[in-house]
Amino acid sequence: MPQVSPSQTDAFFQKRRFIIRLGKALHKLGSTAYRLEDNLLSIARFLDIRASFIITPTALTFILSDDEDDQQYNHLVRVTPGEIDLGSLARIDELVDELVNGERTLDEAIERLKEVNSKPPPYGIILTFLAFGASSGAFAMLMHTSWHDVFWSTILGFVVFLFVIWAERSRRVTEMLEPIAALTTSMLASLISLFDPSINIPMVILSSIIAFIPGLSLTVGLSELAARHLMSGTARIMDSVMVLFKLYFGAVLGMAFGKLIWGETSFIPPDTMPVWTSWLAVTTLSISLVILFKVRLKDAPWGMIAGYISFSVSIWASNYLGVALGAFVGAFALGIYSNLFSRIMNLPSSIVRLLGLVVLVPGSKVYIGLNNFVTGKQMVAVSDLGSQTFLIFMSLVAGLIFSNVALPHRKNL
Repeated sequence: MPQVSPSQTDAFFQKRRFIIRLGKALHKLGSTAYRLEDNLLSIARFLDIRASFIITPTALTFILSDDEDDQQYNHLVRVTPGEIDLGSLARIDELVDELVNGERTLDEAIERLKEVNSKPPPYGIILTFLAFGASSGAFAMLMHTSWHDVFWSTILGFVVFLFVIWAERSRRVTEMLEPIAALTTSMLASLISLFDPSINIPMVILSSIIAFIPGLSLTVGLSELAARHLMSGTARIMDSVMVLFKLYFGAVLGMAFGKLIWGETSFIPPDTMPVWTSWLAVTTLSISLVILFKVRLKDAPWGMIAGYISFSVSIWASNYLGVALGAFVGAFALGIYSNLFSRIMNLPSSIVRLLGLVVLVPGSKVYIGLNNFVTGKQMVAVSDLGSQTFLIFMSLVAGLIFSNVALPHRKNL
């Protein structure tokens, strides 16, 4: 059996320690399975480590050995699905570049990784509170309902954030965050309708909980399936479906309680919003997402431009190709833009791609379709909602794949 010197053992220990901590950190930030595996493989090759990884939303498996195969280390850990933090993602990517370029030693990189992981949220509780309400109001504006719906959706979005803060301090609330938030907003919306009968109660409920609607997660899951990462893609999709069910159950239960307690009022149709408000909605939503996704200030303008590009191109293309194929063209343009951003700024394309993708994902249509299926009532007048939603999801995934073929990205994340 070959002898292994202490220096070789120490070097291998530091390398595997960095790779494992890097993998856990990137997973915590919401990286997709196939991009995370590609990134870790490239780092392992740089460190002369033979490696194999299996990444899923709830488990990480690392199989590491040195170049001579004298030492092998297996590491399996159960984790919770990560939350998007694009600011920390950019900092970790810069850290890896510094290590590769020889600007940091492995020990320094490990210490810097600890600092990034322990860094507090960049925007604070007040701005995050405002962003929750603004994103709810912006979504109601995008749906062209009424100014009444926009106002009350914003107020209820603030209420939802209070539950998010509560969940951070209580594990029991964390486990039931989505249904209890939906139930509370449903009951409050029913109460509000007594004083303002012109509000569309189901739409106000949907707008207030839009931060929980798993449209982006469903799109990511489908993209993982398209990349043949079957376990991760299936797990992510099923998790998204269960979140959707919990939200819908909470909303239905809340409306039933509200009707029982407050009674029912006759809906008075208000004036609909003008078309130009869509651009105000996209602007408001983009600013809110910068805060909610913790994007660095210097990267924020690029992310807001991504929202404008994806929305404007998809609207323009839908006039000629229909809504579903319009989403394909919008996703293609977004993919090209995000890959150009990655090449110019030497940062991961996902920093701006995710901000633009949120504007396109039809997560709300999945919720609306579920409501139509269960109750037989339409929240909004959309024909062929189910097939249209499915085609939009497929178009988004295809658009991003085609854009990577047309202009390959240089960063794995």
